[in-house]
Amino acid sequence: MKRLFHTAQNSAAFAALVALIERIDPARPDQLAVLTYHRVDWPDARPTLSPAQLSATPAAFEQQMAHLAQRCHVVSIDDVLANARDGRPLPPRAVLVTFDDGYLDFAEHAWPVLRELGLPVTLFVPTAYPDHPERGFWWDRLYNALRSSTASREIATPIGPLPAGEGSVHRGTFKQLRNYVKSLPHDEAIAWVDQFCAALGVEPAPNPVLGWDALRQLAGEGVTLGAHTRTHPLVNRVTVDQARFEATASRDDLAQAIGSAPPIFAYPSGGFDQAVVDGLAQDGFELAFTTVRGLNDLRRADPLRLRRINVAQHASLALLRGQLLPSAVWLNRWQPLASAN
Repeated sequence: MKRLFHTAQNSAAFAALVALIERIDPARPDQLAVLTYHRVDWPDARPTLSPAQLSATPAAFEQQMAHLAQRCHVVSIDDVLANARDGRPLPPRAVLVTFDDGYLDFAEHAWPVLRELGLPVTLFVPTAYPDHPERGFWWDRLYNALRSSTASREIATPIGPLPAGEGSVHRGTFKQLRNYVKSLPHDEAIAWVDQFCAALGVEPAPNPVLGWDALRQLAGEGVTLGAHTRTHPLVNRVTVDQARFEATASRDDLAQAIGSAPPIFAYPSGGFDQAVVDGLAQDGFELAFTTVRGLNDLRRADPLRLRRINVAQHASLALLRGQLLPSAVWLNRWQPLASAN
């Protein structure tokens, strides 16, 4: 099925169909598409990092942004805030471009393209990671541990023995362990990853997150930085007080380091619940972004539960264009606005 889908979305027939619908699908008022990227890099550039976070190659990203510049209205986070505050209308086919996690390749590959095209972008930063070389995201650490393991057949895990392969990562094993970690309370999850990596005897990879000097430079050049917690927990896997602290402390870190921080937040890995949403509102956040796929009808959307479209590495330009069609908003009914985890 995956092969068939990949073939279909890359076909000339599918691209022609999307182009036809683009011509006849009228723009709808107060509609916003929010794109989510994590990493823009070549697949073999940083082999210690999980390929699951790779959103696009530099060439594909440049093609996608050129399309947005020509066919859409790329808006800034200030435009979206103005709409939430006083109903200021957004232009037709409005798109907001966002990046999560602050990987180094944002400055290397993504920002030069956006800056050249004059496109605004928002980068959500987990603020405990910049300038801490000893730290790394747990999913990258898990991937690197599996990649570097010398186990030849199986690895013992809490969910049973899973297949391994010397010098490579068994994709199914990584996916199952990643899902297992996400199911745990945050502190327990990190403790397990620490123990697992130590048991495999793998040296930690360098921290892949931009440092504060680089972030300040990006902010000075026009990149908006937003809160993404300090330590990137699933905020529905910690107490409400911890979740509120993570969000507000991240915003405070940005304000101290950059000079200001907008009242915006991105839920790490899409985890949220009503108590967290209520806490963000009490703490002065005005916009918050989930990982629930879909377009936002801003006349009805909860500004603290906005949908986003995650861009995957193998998505064709035609598939991305199809997800930006104004009529795609009707697909929201099949994607409930609930926590991803």
